[in-house]
Amino acid sequence: MSVNWAELVSWKNAINILDILVVWYVVYKLMMLLKGTKAVQLFKGVVMIIIIKFVSWYVGLQTVSWIMNQVINWGIIAIIVIFQPEIRRGLEHLGRGSLFLHNKKQNEDGKKMIAALDQAIKYMSKRRIGALITIQMNTGLEDYIETGIRLGADVTGALLINIFIPNTPLHDGAVIIKNNKIAVAAAYLPLSESNLIPKALGTRHRAAVGISEVTDALTIVVSEETGGVTITKNNELLRDLTREDYMKLLEKELIIAPEPGKGNRFVMLFEEMFKGGKRR
Repeated sequence: MSVNWAELVSWKNAINILDILVVWYVVYKLMMLLKGTKAVQLFKGVVMIIIIKFVSWYVGLQTVSWIMNQVINWGIIAIIVIFQPEIRRGLEHLGRGSLFLHNKKQNEDGKKMIAALDQAIKYMSKRRIGALITIQMNTGLEDYIETGIRLGADVTGALLINIFIPNTPLHDGAVIIKNNKIAVAAAYLPLSESNLIPKALGTRHRAAVGISEVTDALTIVVSEETGGVTITKNNELLRDLTREDYMKLLEKELIIAPEPGKGNRFVMLFEEMFKGGKRR
């Protein structure tokens, strides 16, 4: 029995394979977008509703099936409202993506921000000036940004230091950094109720742990009692970090490391041509 390779590798089959690959890619990107965010729990709830709908339909639970139908019919609007921060972030991510762009600009901005944070941390730690700085990662922080005083300023060491100088209008509360900008100062963060937090730590540390419990934000705390530097992320609390420690952590979280053998070939080719032209 001979195999007709011409029929097997037909244009229609190629389109079907491409269709499946595109769907899997979209599902994968959606999972990566929701990973590490509070939307994961909401997404699980949506999946559970769909499962209950199919089970009730199969078993014959008409009332339950009707209720699930109403939930699903109105759920589209609810999903848009509930997932609004994630949808916006996804569209922004899609808009930033391009065949001709890579992470070079992001890394340049990240390095400038790390340098500003380092300048502020060193100054405040040495003089025991208390500080609470939260950096938005993937999970949106709009609920907490709304509680603060909007600034929309560039991240500089001098500005961060001035904000946290004692007895100034903005020193009490958190600075929230979003998209390499100081979005707000004097913002309120949720306080953790965990019994694992040492009693010696104050409100700033509890707020730092609290925001790390509900988002994937990176939060820096400078203790006004000891001058010690603490960083929290994903419900982890790293205390009394040296400059070398917190610099490594900031670089790891805020600088996008290129994967070996990967990168934008169009940009790399253009850069090589440009370099070659300069050499000539």
